[in-house]
Amino acid sequence: MARIKGGPKGHLRHKKVLKITKGQRGAKHSLFKRANEAALKSQWYATRDRRVRKRDLRKLWITRINAAARLNGTTYSSLMAALKKANISLNRKLLADLAVRNPVEFRKIVLAAGLSGDDTTDAPPPRGK
Repeated sequence: MARIKGGPKGHLRHKKVLKITKGQRGAKHSLFKRANEAALKSQWYATRDRRVRKRDLRKLWITRINAAARLNGTTYSSLMAALKKANISLNRKLLADLAVRNPVEFRKIVLAAGLSGDDTTDAPPPRGK
């Protein structure tokens, strides 16, 4: 029986993979087998990192809220507990944005949560020398 090759369809498939890996270095952008491996790996990274980005952003928001809370004489954990107790439901993204762009409004939220904002007995001593 005669061997059946891919013909035009196989050629198009190869061109599609090579187009995806156009920016790769070395053989990854010119040889189909290496390019196919690189394309599969890059798709795997993209899928994984869409989830990791969400984690990283949440960490960033928490860090910003904590910094602003400490400037207002409290800590992140006590602020979040007070917000929950006062039934103020603001997500971390919004709180972080307020902390960076509008510190006056952030201070109003701290005061509305029932934290005085002036007493520094809750806040640990500053780090460093």
